[in-house]
Amino acid sequence: MSVILVVAAHPDDESLGCGGTLARHVAEGDLVHLLFLTDGVSARADAGAAERGRRAAAARAAAVVLGAGSPIFLDFPDNRLDSVPLLDVIRSVEAVMGTVRPDIVYTHHGGDLNVDHRIAHQAVLTAGRPLPGSAVRAIYAFESCSSTEWSSPAMGPPFVPQRFVAIDAWFERKLAALTCYAEELRPFPHARSLEAVTALARLRGAAAGLGLAEGFMVIRERVQ
Repeated sequence: MSVILVVAAHPDDESLGCGGTLARHVAEGDLVHLLFLTDGVSARADAGAAERGRRAAAARAAAVVLGAGSPIFLDFPDNRLDSVPLLDVIRSVEAVMGTVRPDIVYTHHGGDLNVDHRIAHQAVLTAGRPLPGSAVRAIYAFESCSSTEWSSPAMGPPFVPQRFVAIDAWFERKLAALTCYAEELRPFPHARSLEAVTALARLRGAAAGLGLAEGFMVIRERVQ
């Protein structure tokens, strides 16, 4: 059994980026933990306690659908992670890693348009640095619809996946998890629509001779 940790900036990123892969991990007997750095809504002008509560409830519901454990929520400012000392974010991620002891960590692509995604990536790389005795043997970066593909080279290198995970048998769970975040979905042709998510899964699958797949950049892999 492997222990999996997803470090996501906002609730819904986990389902968009690696929901099918997480459901597959659970089906194969792995233990999945979810860590959210922000609430995902408080940056919006009209967001209040009710909106934050609904987003947290959606994250818990999505976790149940995917078979993950109850999410861990940190309290960093949404879409303002660049206003927080990076060391504070790193120490919070380190603390969770120290408790969970993950074998595999999934997080954002470092070149995403969203600043919270980029900082999450930086924090994971530092918190999961390959010190002797570290449990982390692999770090993979996922793509986030409406952030990864909306970026530019000025933000960092483009997302070029080297790892493709077949999710045909788990794709419906990914979509079911996403529907828990109904308030975040948009009608097609928005990038954060179920149709666009399906199209991306077909594209990633076709790139690797598979049916439906999720693509990841390999940030670090350690083979012992």
